[in-house]
Amino acid sequence: MNPKTIQIFLPDGSPSSIRIAEITSSIVKLVSVPRNKLDAADKRDELKNVGVYFLIGDDEEKAKPIVYIGEAEDCYKRLKQHNKNKDNWNNAVVAISKTNNFTKAHVKYLEYYCYVKAHEIGRWEIDNSNIPTKPFVPEPMEADLFDVYNTIKILLSTLGFPIFEEIPKSKRKSVFVCKGKEAYAEGDYIDEGFVVYKGSKANLTETQSAGEWLINLRKQLIESGVLVKRDEIYEFSSNYIFSSPSAAAATVLARRANGWTEWKNKDGKTLDDVKRKSD
Repeated sequence: MNPKTIQIFLPDGSPSSIRIAEITSSIVKLVSVPRNKLDAADKRDELKNVGVYFLIGDDEEKAKPIVYIGEAEDCYKRLKQHNKNKDNWNNAVVAISKTNNFTKAHVKYLEYYCYVKAHEIGRWEIDNSNIPTKPFVPEPMEADLFDVYNTIKILLSTLGFPIFEEIPKSKRKSVFVCKGKEAYAEGDYIDEGFVVYKGSKANLTETQSAGEWLINLRKQLIESGVLVKRDEIYEFSSNYIFSSPSAAAATVLARRANGWTEWKNKDGKTLDDVKRKSD
């Protein structure tokens, strides 16, 4: 791990309004603009520059948050266009050079590379209708842009948008298991919630007392391709982070469940025993 010093500036003093984030040693900074503050962002001259941007939002029918990745020579102008003709976003984040060094070639490559990595990691649903093409850039420039991407990745996560953060892989020593009927799932309690690992199996049909919230959650996971039907079970096609251990257990068991007692380690100890009573 490499320690970082990150500075977040609040131009109007509100943490829910415009935010400007930067790693003090980097040439890149990110400007986060809530959609309802777009007019106020007209005062931010840095937005009227070459950059790569992310439109972030939610779709009620999808289990994952959504992101649109784009580039522009005048990012503010492009955001104003998207405000008129694009739905399903509520926050824009623009990455620009503090030294005004970005060219069209730089941001075209960043758009392409960010799209590829977002698709590869799979934590967010990508809202682009067209796949960005890979432009030619010289090898030294490409190396520099990888460093820029890593800065964007860190700052996006710091701002609350972990688009490029890979879900931690399974560590056999810390895996918890939830099982019942045909269900058998493995997962772990991490910083962001409870992750259920790819290949885990969930019961096919919800119980009558499952509740509408669980039925809707599983429907979203099915429609997003996270849960895929395999014979008489659903299988997780990818790792998925739930907001709580109980939401994860309920999805696996297709019924109301207390995740703190349903998830158990190899020694039979519950998640509650390991994480909340260990002291």
